[in-house]
Order: sequence, then C-alpha cells, then structure tokens
Amino acid sequence: MASNVKLKHQNVPFWVIKLQEISTLIGKEITLEWRQRYALNGMVLYIVSTVYVCYLSFKLKTNQLNPITWNTLFWIILLFTAVSAVSKSFTQERAGRLLYYYTVASPQAVIISKIIYNSLMMSALSGLGFGFYAFVMNNPVQDVPMYLVSILLGSVGFASTLTLVAGIASKADNNGMLMPVLSFPVIIPMLLMVMKLSKNALDGLDRAQSLNEIAVLLAIDAIVVVLSWVLFPYLWRS
Repeated sequence: MASNVKLKHQNVPFWVIKLQEISTLIGKEITLEWRQRYALNGMVLYIVSTVYVCYLSFKLKTNQLNPITWNTLFWIILLFTAVSAVSKSFTQERAGRLLYYYTVASPQAVIISKIIYNSLMMSALSGLGFGFYAFVMNNPVQDVPMYLVSILLGSVGFASTLTLVAGIASKADNNGMLMPVLSFPVIIPMLLMVMKLSKNALDGLDRAQSLNEIAVLLAIDAIVVVLSWVLFPYLWRS
C-alpha cells in the first residue's frame, strides 16, 4: 500500500506538488487570521484612526491640502501599516508549529504562501485605506485606475519585501527591533518609485509616461520573490 502511494506521488509533477503545498498553506494562513480576527481588526482600526488624525491635523486647520502632501501622507500611512501587518508573519508562529512545517512542506512553499497571503491582505487593507482616505481627505487623483495600479504594485512590493525581512528577523532574539532596521533601507527605494508612479496618476499624465515606473516595480517584485525562493531554504535550515 505504501509503495503504491509513493508511486502515485512520484507520478505527480513537481510544480503540481508545490502548488498544492502553497494552496494548503495559504488556506492555513486564512484560517489562523479568521480565528485571530483581532489582529486584522486592529490593522483596520489603525488605518481609520490614522486617517482621522491626519484629517484633524491638516484639513480642519488649513482647509486645504496640497496634492503632493496628500499623496506623500497616504503612502506613509500604507508603509507603516504594512510594517505592522507583515511583521507578525513569523513571530506568531510557535517553534513547534515551525518544526511541523519543516517536516511536511518545503521552505519555498512556506515563503511563497506567506508572500501571497500578505500581498492579498495588504491589497485589501490598501484599498480600504484609499477609499476612506479619499472620502475623508477629498480625492484629488485625476487618473484613479492608474492610482489603483500603483496601490496594487506597492502593496505587493511591500508585502513580499517585508515578508522576507520578517523571516530573517524571526531568527534573531530581538526581532521586534530588527524588523524596522532591516526593512526601511530596502523598502525606501521601492517607496520612492511607487510615489512617483502615483504622482503621475495624481496629475493625470499620459499613461505611457508611467510605463517605466510600472516595469521597474514589476521587476523589483519579481526579484524579491525569486530571492525569497532561492535564499529562504538556507534561512529555514538555520
């Protein structure tokens, strides 16, 4: 019986096995998040309260907000939201659970599943944040679809980069302090690029002028995912 199962397992393509592992781990992440809804609710409350504080600080006193300041403030809120949301990717995992993952799943499946889940979570939080931010602080964006593209690319970039950094920080004793120290030097160039892309959408420029920024952001996201696939197994064994 065991030999038959082994033969069936050998006949399954490698990429199918990886996809099955990744989908199973993503389902696990969703289940854990649903059981611990206070963490997700805390992130939503963080975005809403931060936007409201910005409204009280800028809108009521000056009665207007420069579009550049509006854009910069929005991305700063998303950046700190991403750091807070993604930092718990590995810190909430117990040592026994990580050991169990080590025996039943490959390290590539673990890191890719976390990147996909964090990207989906950050995209949802960013979309919610943009909607509430535009409602409270007005919406000066002239090309909303392109601005949403910049939010999607920024969310995926933040999630993928911070997930890998969270995995590195989880191996250290003081991971709470190491996370922002390692993440900000890596995330700042991406933040500057996504702010430039969103600024083009804010001004309503021709979309052809934003193709270079989109290509760079896609390349950065792909590089981070490939590096995670290659380097995380060495970190996983340590």
